[in-house]
Amino acid sequence: MEEHEKYMKEALREAAFAGAEDEVPIGAVIVCHGRIIGKGRNMTERLNDPTAHAEMIAITAATEAMGGKYLNDCTLYVTVEPCPMCAGALAWSQIGKVVYGAADPKRGFSLFSPSLMHPKTEVVSGVLADECGRMVTDFFISKRK
Repeated sequence: MEEHEKYMKEALREAAFAGAEDEVPIGAVIVCHGRIIGKGRNMTERLNDPTAHAEMIAITAATEAMGGKYLNDCTLYVTVEPCPMCAGALAWSQIGKVVYGAADPKRGFSLFSPSLMHPKTEVVSGVLADECGRMVTDFFISKRK
């Protein structure tokens, strides 16, 4: 299995935990030198905090594990394209790479030009995109029933 898919499956696992807690099912993991150093899932409902996105939780865990605020040598895997808030936080962390699954054509950072990401951050999109997108779509369909 390709490395990106391996870690995206870990992010999907976090997303499933979020969905089971009635949160929007988005999950994230941060990997550094082949080791997961941070995990996160949406926790906005549980914490009553609109900033408690999966990426933000993972960034906090990863910077704590690294003992510093920069994540230059790290890769974030997240099931859905980061929003502008998360992209800004990722830029401040100077993360080396962002890999996301499903695009977010309504609220994703790629709607903005110039990019909100740090100029040196590599971005890879579409990894397990169908599986990642389906999880969110199914969640909202179940809410409408």
